[in-house]
Amino acid sequence: MTTTRRPCIGVFDSGFGGLTVLKELVALAADADYLYFGDTARLPYGSKSAETVAKYAIGAAHYLEAHGAQMLVIACNTATALALDKITLASGVPVVGVIAPGAAKASAASQTRKVVVIGTEATISSHAYAKALAARGVEAKEKACPLLVPLVEEGWADHPVAEQVARIYLDEAFVDGFESSDVLVLGCTHYPLLKPLLRRLVPTHVVIVDSADSTAQVISQLLRQGLPKASPEGERRGPTRLKFFVTDSVEKFHRLGTRFLGSPIEDVEHVELKE
Repeated sequence: MTTTRRPCIGVFDSGFGGLTVLKELVALAADADYLYFGDTARLPYGSKSAETVAKYAIGAAHYLEAHGAQMLVIACNTATALALDKITLASGVPVVGVIAPGAAKASAASQTRKVVVIGTEATISSHAYAKALAARGVEAKEKACPLLVPLVEEGWADHPVAEQVARIYLDEAFVDGFESSDVLVLGCTHYPLLKPLLRRLVPTHVVIVDSADSTAQVISQLLRQGLPKASPEGERRGPTRLKFFVTDSVEKFHRLGTRFLGSPIEDVEHVELKE
């Protein structure tokens, strides 16, 4: 029995964190195939200018489109914060970032209309979450947590050092009128690996909103609405297909990426994009 070919969705990130978004996409929006582009040679994006981030992200977006992506998910908070408009203008397919879905879910979950957002220095400095939440009538306290990403990449997501560091950051965030905050937004795609630790540290009434999960829910809704459209080509329906492109070590991506995706990574291709 054959059916229409599944839609193909491109997922872009500066490195490994976007694999947490892909993990949720495969779980919640399995009726699509996915191409993942990790710009591992040029990470981190957080220390780069908005112009540079836009240039890199647009190059990756065009690469994914050329390989069949019918929709793009910018699974990088920094690229979404600094360059989503430029990426959208330069792309020939619909583009979804991770900030608006996270802000929408945080707004829906907050009763006090006060939330705390944690993220990288670049994401927090952009105030993208604060602006998105303010548009929904929610006040945000933003807190940069620069030490959390290296701790996650070191495999220390549940290490006592990570707990001590996270406790200091959270103590500094839930103050100055934000003691009543009832939502914690994870504004970095590395942070879902810290969710069990963060759950222990924040008060029980605080809802933890994960931008990876929120974005996957949006894509799932779009797929149910028939976007992007499936191809009329016939194919035998099998499991969701995943293809990975990276700009640096394939071996490192296999090793480190498995931790983020939660399953073995296969079919990885090294690519070089022109500056």
